[in-house]
Amino acid sequence: MEIRNLFTFLSVVEAGSFTRAANKLGYAQSSVTAQIQALEAELETPLFDRLGKKIVLTDAGQRLIPYAQEITKMHALAKEAIRSDTALVGTLTIGAPESLAAFRLPGIIRDYKSRYPEVKITLKPGVCWELRDLIRSGELDLAFLLQPETEDRELHIETLVHEKMALIAPPDHPLVHCEHVEPSNLKDETILQTEQGCTYRALFEHHLNRHGIFPNPDLEFWSIEAIKNCVMSGLGLSLLPLITVQNEVREGKLIQLAWDDREERLTTQIAYHKKKWQSPALHEFLLLVGRHAEKWRQV
Repeated sequence: MEIRNLFTFLSVVEAGSFTRAANKLGYAQSSVTAQIQALEAELETPLFDRLGKKIVLTDAGQRLIPYAQEITKMHALAKEAIRSDTALVGTLTIGAPESLAAFRLPGIIRDYKSRYPEVKITLKPGVCWELRDLIRSGELDLAFLLQPETEDRELHIETLVHEKMALIAPPDHPLVHCEHVEPSNLKDETILQTEQGCTYRALFEHHLNRHGIFPNPDLEFWSIEAIKNCVMSGLGLSLLPLITVQNEVREGKLIQLAWDDREERLTTQIAYHKKKWQSPALHEFLLLVGRHAEKWRQV
């Protein structure tokens, strides 16, 4: 079984057509067709149904995908291991929720790329449960998670730092003057929420629900920056990780209310599969993460 044919198969799956895959790979369409036909002949089963100009994976094609991904990945790792004697090379695919991607990772990635410019880094956003699933499936090398301390039988999960949460309001909001904000104070307030599946949203909602407070689910945002701007404009309140709002709080654009965040206590964690081979590129990245985490804990 030729590795090239498996790469082409995965490209066709991703592109959804032989023509687009050929353009991406720089092949003639006839070459892509020939490679897929050779793979089908070797496996003695069709991998795609040709429905006019449309192609659809057969059951056999669906079953081949994870094996093709693993084989092509091991092929890349083998090349990386041989080349690593002279220079650190390869690809790291990293997952992270928006808050960590924007406020924890930039410094790490900047330092890493200054040391190892030949390593390609791909960053994939997602909520924590999605990222854990992507690690299990092998689509991520590692992920940064923002969640309560937890364990997983398949994943190595290491806590890097405990994160503080901030209930934020515009400077002229009446609750700014409260010595302590209770859930009951939020009964008639508009709460601006992050997307469904966000860990701290779920914890915050659960805490409020236990006190009979049910935030309006219609105001949901996919962007932390959008939430901050809407809070500054007086649209409502929001609970966000302190690292995402500390500059605006310092500048007086937002006010951190006197809210007890113990119910939403979260940690930044790093996670990877327990059975994953640590390439030199991944090993060095993990070491650098550890050094940055030490600085985070001192703040």
